[in-house]
Amino acid sequence: MSARLSGVTIPLFSLRSRSDWGIGQITDLPAAAAFFLRAGQKLLQVLPTHELAEGETSPYGALSAFALDPIFIDVESVPDADVQLGRQVLGDDGVNALMHVRAAKSVDYGVVRTLKRKVLAAAAARFREAAQGERTKAFDAFVERERSWLHDHALYAAIRRAHDGYGWTTWPANERDRAPEVLAAAIAPKEHGDLGARVLEEMYLQWIAHEQWFAARKKLHELGVVLMGDMPFIIGSESSDIWAHREQFRTDVSLGAPPDDFSADGQSWGLPAYDWSAMDKDGLAWLRARAKHEAELFDRFRIDHVIGFFRQWLTPPGEKGAFDPTEEPAQQARGEKVLRAMIEAAGPGTVIAENLGVIPDWAREIMARLELPGYKVLPWERDEDFIPRDVKAFPELSVSTWSTHDTWPITEWWYRLEDWERERIAKQADVPLDTPEKDRELALVRLLFSSRSNLTLLLAQEVLGDKTRINLPGHVGPENWTWRLDRPLEELAADPAVNARLAAIKTLAQGSGRF
Repeated sequence: MSARLSGVTIPLFSLRSRSDWGIGQITDLPAAAAFFLRAGQKLLQVLPTHELAEGETSPYGALSAFALDPIFIDVESVPDADVQLGRQVLGDDGVNALMHVRAAKSVDYGVVRTLKRKVLAAAAARFREAAQGERTKAFDAFVERERSWLHDHALYAAIRRAHDGYGWTTWPANERDRAPEVLAAAIAPKEHGDLGARVLEEMYLQWIAHEQWFAARKKLHELGVVLMGDMPFIIGSESSDIWAHREQFRTDVSLGAPPDDFSADGQSWGLPAYDWSAMDKDGLAWLRARAKHEAELFDRFRIDHVIGFFRQWLTPPGEKGAFDPTEEPAQQARGEKVLRAMIEAAGPGTVIAENLGVIPDWAREIMARLELPGYKVLPWERDEDFIPRDVKAFPELSVSTWSTHDTWPITEWWYRLEDWERERIAKQADVPLDTPEKDRELALVRLLFSSRSNLTLLLAQEVLGDKTRINLPGHVGPENWTWRLDRPLEELAADPAVNARLAAIKTLAQGSGRF
């Protein structure tokens, strides 16, 4: 990560286009990249895009570490689905529901998933019934190439749907424990009736999603835009990965965070943990495969909660939590081993670490030795006297940003700072406190771009002057993970006021050597 660069973070679900189905689509990525390129932003970062369970909205609660979420498929671009099929499958009520979610202010995951699934299931059936041809060969090649994860996930998803969405721990013993006759349905699905048909449908959805993804990524490259992703630290206990590789994970404990000023007893997240002794037996193969797959989808990707790869905070039922490993030398060795493995699998310059929170100095030293950039969130960067740090003193090997998906964008955060904090930041930005809002926001962008960090990230809201928050940690509600652009990209791109703001930000990017 050597060249100075600036990019935009926007969840894929937040994109809006005139033809979407109530949620951002994979095929919207090139249009989004072209739009933000007008602001001099040559990188586009999205949040995790892996498949979620019905009823789940957090992109960090996926059913798979590999499968893309079919909810992001552009149905109208699927060769096996046409307008006639869509109207036939959805009926008048479904078409009306589509019009409603398309115009909705926020994402309605339940309705969107139901509508898309109906049409995509019909498209999959049409594909299976079609004569053999080049597309069948392409499908077969995809299934073979991705079989290391696709067989397990497709079978898992098919069985889960047959059980109305209940997780694998509730299934009959032969399915729960992966009996040979059950696994055979993924190896030869055409010979296994209804279950085999459902497996083929799941494989088809992944094929379509990946084909659309690779086509979109190619278009971004043609624009000269880098695509960046986000890899959650671990996967949930009811995921296809835990079902298939449960011997490599610990489900007898709960992963969490140690005690701090906000939580006297620490946090328990209800997630499984890595069983490092088991994972070491095959050279961390699952983690290597995961990092390699992320690198096939993205040019760069952020790994969440990087400190967890050094030490996991584990809480057994009814007991107090503790670190694993317990001693610092073992923690250091563990983290370096795991991170080296993922960097080797993904390729140099691909991995970025989310190192927010309490990070020991030795962990930062190991990250620097591995040339692994970490984050600098400006409102949190303070010296020992709690004074905001000079952004020009940040290391080049870092990512600077005003905000993250878990905070307010600086467009709103500014008003939540203490008076003295605003005074300090305004002085750094060389702007009077009483500067009009739009001008002050541009001054804050200029300050960010002046950072010594090679990469800076703006939330899309900060580019557009929006104050909406993406997620409020610790709060469950319809506001989380549902934010959408207020207008389709086509309309935003035609708005003179929006274009003026984009041009102003582009000028700032050029002035800081980031464009």
